[in-house]
Amino acid sequence: MRRVRFTKMHGIGNDYVYVDAVTHRIDEPAALARRVSPRHTGIGSDGLILICPSSVADCRMEMYNADGSRGQMCGNGIRCVAKYAYEHGLAARNPMRVETDCGIKELQLHIDNGRVDQVTVDMGAPILDGPRIPVAAEGRVINAPLDVGGQRYHITCVSMGNPHCVVFVDAVTSLPLVTIGPQFEHHPFFPQRVNTEFIHVLGPHEVRMRVWERGSGETQACGTGACAAVVAGVLNRKHQRSATVHLLGGDLGVEWRAADDHVMMTGPATEVFSGELEAE
Repeated sequence: MRRVRFTKMHGIGNDYVYVDAVTHRIDEPAALARRVSPRHTGIGSDGLILICPSSVADCRMEMYNADGSRGQMCGNGIRCVAKYAYEHGLAARNPMRVETDCGIKELQLHIDNGRVDQVTVDMGAPILDGPRIPVAAEGRVINAPLDVGGQRYHITCVSMGNPHCVVFVDAVTSLPLVTIGPQFEHHPFFPQRVNTEFIHVLGPHEVRMRVWERGSGETQACGTGACAAVVAGVLNRKHQRSATVHLLGGDLGVEWRAADDHVMMTGPATEVFSGELEAE
């Protein structure tokens, strides 16, 4: 067993254990994610994120959900990666380029007294074609009926590097998410499982959201999910192209730009504590 330095960080409550994989070799990251994530017997997190070297960007993000499954992208996680890389000297550039499993993302760091406070991420253009999301349908899936757990919902599907299913509801606080979340996640319509966002529109520039993330369950926030929700809201003519998304852990600012089709997301990144863990 080796002792490995880790840092616990979160983006509005969406928390991960971060390891500097430039310094520490992690041979079994999926197993390590399953070990560190439990709230009562581990460090407690929504998963594990490795900050790795990159030959094409300033650094690379490698993400694992709490169940050990690999995630392609994490909007809250990538902001924390940028904060860690900047403040710990792994990449001192601003803007910063971070390689992910769904391409290179550019991040603008908002710095206060030498510390990264907020980060704006260019999340790129949303993917709306069914097979590329992927879902079991051709073309766009906008306000389409889907029977889940014996109830009919109307769904809009978007990929922001990972698959999302957006459902508009009259209220989110009373939703039995622990019951319906897994029913969406494992529905055969979603061949790679799915993250599901339940959205209550509050106004032309404001929505409230709860999210069930594949591999992690309900989380305090989901950055890619907030982006997908805003895209879905525009497609369904629910609100304007920029909106504040209120999540359990805090707020994100999201804009789907008409000029270049890119989704921009702004939110905080917070370091909680650091320590050492044992890894094989």
